[in-house]
Amino acid sequence: MNKHLDLSPEVAAALQAGKPVVALESTIISHGMPYPQNVETALRVEQTIREGGAVPATIAVIKGRLKAGLTEDEIEYLGKKGTAVTKASRRDLPVLVARGEDGATTVATTMIIAALAGIQVFATGGVGGVHRGAEVSMDISADLEELARTPVMVICAGAKAILDLKLTLEYLETKGVPVIGYGTEELPAFYTRKSGLRVDYRLDTPQEVAAAFRTKLEMGLVGGMLVTNPIPEEYSMDADRINAAINEAIEDANRLGIKGKEITPYLLDRIQQLTGGDSLDSNIQLVLNNARLAAQVAKCL
Repeated sequence: MNKHLDLSPEVAAALQAGKPVVALESTIISHGMPYPQNVETALRVEQTIREGGAVPATIAVIKGRLKAGLTEDEIEYLGKKGTAVTKASRRDLPVLVARGEDGATTVATTMIIAALAGIQVFATGGVGGVHRGAEVSMDISADLEELARTPVMVICAGAKAILDLKLTLEYLETKGVPVIGYGTEELPAFYTRKSGLRVDYRLDTPQEVAAAFRTKLEMGLVGGMLVTNPIPEEYSMDADRINAAINEAIEDANRLGIKGKEITPYLLDRIQQLTGGDSLDSNIQLVLNNARLAAQVAKCL
């Protein structure tokens, strides 16, 4: 095992026994939601995975240690510290570990640490991607590169709706990452079920999803797999309303000069304000929905 990695006793025992384990990110705790909803949601997601028959492994960097499986106290610590915790992508890991600092893991770093631990399935809200205007800014999330190189299945509600979804799909195609629609042929758009864009393949059962990923590993193909799971119909937001909020939030960010790793947390918070909190409610429900599917797929694997 990597000398910088700590597994919780629960996660270590599950992996040793060959039981299903589902990785969870920690950026959603520190940067994705306000306190105390962030901590409450993190614990609800863990409980949802346990109810589904799998073991949750929330991942973070705590005092320079790569952690797979956090205690409730550690989740509370990240939730209270909030945006004061470094939002850690691949480039940040060596420095944070060497300095003994904290880091909330993005999709990319959660995949890295999950792979080090031997965890194959990861549930999140939405992945990063190609930002709008990237043809000028070159702002493309490291999540996409990680999907191209690290053998972890990521189950999400699509790429975040603040992104250029068409270019995100094009980038994933170039990198050879299979984009699966769970029960749908259309890419979900995070807050809504539809985007007008087609995924590569539709798979309808956890068994089919697990079989496709297992075959990919058996063939020695590099990289992961993106499984897009639409938000439940009853929590899906009106497309016109959410798109108007997104456009206004992006205009605000451009005016304020917000960019880089600060852009996504700012936009999610601003959209929450513009929708009167409705987007936060949808965000919580889609994460829980992804956790339920992830537990089922992990059991099949």
